[in-house]
Amino acid sequence: MTQRAAHRPWRGAAGLVALLGLVLLLWGGWRSFDHWITTTKLPPTLAAVSVEVQNQGGKLLRAYPVEDGIWRMDLALEQVDPVFLTRLVAYEDKRFHHHAGVDLLALLRAGGQMLWHGEVVSGGSTLTMQLARLLENGSTGRWAGKLRQIRLALALERQFGKAELLRLYLLHAPYGGNVEGLRAASYAWFGKEPQRLSPSEAALLIALPQAPEARRPDRQAASARLGRARVLTRLHAAGLLTQAEVDLAQGQVLPRTMQGFPRLAPHLSDHLRQQNPGQLRLVTTLDREVQAQMETLLAEAARQAGPRISAALLAVDHQTGRVVASVGSPAYQAAGRQGYVDMTRALRSPGSTLKPLVYGLAFDQGLVHPESLIRDAPVDYEGYAPQNFDGVFRGDLRVRQALQLSLNIPVVKLTRELGPARLMAALRQSGAQPRLPAGKPGLAVSLGGVGTSLTDLVQLYAVLAAGGQGKELRNLLNSAEAETARVISPAAAWHLSDVLRGLAPPPGARAGVLAYKTGTSYGHRDAWAIGWDGRHVIGIWMGRADGTPVPGAFGGELAAPVLFEAFGRLKPDFTPFAPPPPETLILGAAELPLPLRRFRPRNAVFAQDPEAPQLVFPPDGARLDLRGEALLVKLRGGIAPFALMVDGHLLTRGEHQREFEVPSPGPGFSGLVVVDAKGQSSRVNVRID
Repeated sequence: MTQRAAHRPWRGAAGLVALLGLVLLLWGGWRSFDHWITTTKLPPTLAAVSVEVQNQGGKLLRAYPVEDGIWRMDLALEQVDPVFLTRLVAYEDKRFHHHAGVDLLALLRAGGQMLWHGEVVSGGSTLTMQLARLLENGSTGRWAGKLRQIRLALALERQFGKAELLRLYLLHAPYGGNVEGLRAASYAWFGKEPQRLSPSEAALLIALPQAPEARRPDRQAASARLGRARVLTRLHAAGLLTQAEVDLAQGQVLPRTMQGFPRLAPHLSDHLRQQNPGQLRLVTTLDREVQAQMETLLAEAARQAGPRISAALLAVDHQTGRVVASVGSPAYQAAGRQGYVDMTRALRSPGSTLKPLVYGLAFDQGLVHPESLIRDAPVDYEGYAPQNFDGVFRGDLRVRQALQLSLNIPVVKLTRELGPARLMAALRQSGAQPRLPAGKPGLAVSLGGVGTSLTDLVQLYAVLAAGGQGKELRNLLNSAEAETARVISPAAAWHLSDVLRGLAPPPGARAGVLAYKTGTSYGHRDAWAIGWDGRHVIGIWMGRADGTPVPGAFGGELAAPVLFEAFGRLKPDFTPFAPPPPETLILGAAELPLPLRRFRPRNAVFAQDPEAPQLVFPPDGARLDLRGEALLVKLRGGIAPFALMVDGHLLTRGEHQREFEVPSPGPGFSGLVVVDAKGQSSRVNVRID
């Protein structure tokens, strides 16, 4: 054995020891490196984002800056044009989906270029490293800053997936001024979501975060143009744009100013934001296009009416309760019109707009029918002597005419018979929240002597339009539908729509397609017009927000034309009205039962015809405990067949017997009227437990 051969085992052993040492050294280094990464303290990634108010389709109506005045809108990658994402990665970090946060090749290339040229030629930072810098809100620095970015980038890659890292970058990236994040930038510079971006728009939004102030197109147009061109050239080289697309994009004009964010429905947006603190996304029931149309309409109407006139509008689907448009003033920032005041919620006098409710209640109580006669003549109720608006007394006329002419004396007579408290209770049952000036309600309530808002009145009219029981108004899409209490019967509601459809429309408007009522408050402080068709109800208020009188302002002249125009902008045509319910009593004046031919107070005495029918059971004033069972009716006299009405609703007809059963009218006070073949009648009032 030679000496060299004798040393070979020792050399082999030494090699193994050296290799093992190297492995241990590398393993220890890796453990230290791994510990260095895992112990990295990550800065917060959750940033405050804008509260967004959206329409029912998710389109932006209004956004609010965060507390520090920054516009930063929450973002999901699904909201971004996928082509933009491809172009961004290709330009900023083409190996983004393959590295672990640091691109060594890019760093080596950038370092070599800096050594060769003596200045930075290209950056070596990945998108993750840029995100690290943004999260710490610090500069890159020379070496310490870059090392800190590398450490953070490696830690971020371990914490988040690539999609989330890209989303965070697009949420925090600066785009000039107080704009951060891609969605806010897309709105600020182009007035739209980043779902469809042209090559020119995409190139500018890719270039801006690298030098957000130096490349602001509204201040540094030349620099912005160069930055855009650089991105376009690189994307063309990467095969993502054709030369024709590059040439077209280069010719596009850069935005000269920030577009600003949408400010539709500002009053409703403010209200919802205050009512829902901490909720970042408020999805309303509004139709964005209709909202814009109505805001334009009110601005035009107020401009024509005078420099200090304000106006408000509320449009509602009365079948669902959804608010489709809400305009609190003609111009939110118009100081001369006090545009900041939300006139959809301000308490005002309703003028004559409560009169339909009075008549509907009177129909249900069997006090009158649309064809009943009522006397319009001077009255004095313990010193209260109401006058008609024009000071004229018309004598006997039909109830239909009294409502269409909006006469005060007939409606006060009915209010006195019903009781003002009953009117207030019905108003609250509809979902409205009226306010009395002081004390208990008086007869003047039906003439506007109570505080209501446009929202209250539209809620009431939505109930009337829906057949006497409707849906509570709602303006948030996720709020549940809620039924109001029944205020009047379907038959009474149909009579109201039939009467109010007969009101003459403004000049040039179609007749018979809209049931509407106007109102003018005392001193011409408020002009109202509220109307409905088979699907929608719209309410209009016009006046001065500070309550100053507007001489010569009448609801019929000022607000009614706006109402009809609003329906024209809401939809192509009016929705037909529903047919009358089966129980509706549609009779001519001569066919009405005797008690309904003319309005008389309940305590009026009628001369009894000896051949007229008489209600023997139940007797007048009886209290019955039916426990859900049928009501027994016994008659005497009269000529068959007989009809029975309960509170003005036809319950049964064609009865030839003088003793029969009918379904219970339900608990409460009811007025029963039997009518025979000659139109003769008998009435009793009972209470059913």
